[in-house]
Amino acid sequence: MMIERLGGLDPLKNVQSTHKTQSRVETSFHADSISVSDEAKELAEAYYAKEVAAATPDVRMDRIAEVREKLMNPGYINNAVIETVADKLMDAFGI
Repeated sequence: MMIERLGGLDPLKNVQSTHKTQSRVETSFHADSISVSDEAKELAEAYYAKEVAAATPDVRMDRIAEVREKLMNPGYINNAVIETVADKLMDAFGI
């Protein structure tokens, strides 16, 4: 029976060629990167704000219950409260 060498006579030939390939890969490696435009950032913020607004209920029942409780107390309504509410209403209507 006769066995012939499959890899050639120089055992270091394969090691040297592998080392050269690895060093070539390391030098040609570039990290991937992206850049997002300012317009895209603004649109993303607007989309997020829209989603939050859609998920938020229009009526805050906890706040309504708090105000009702205050209004039931006869000592709560005094001249200072009336003036503050009147000022806020006038500001809201631009008067």
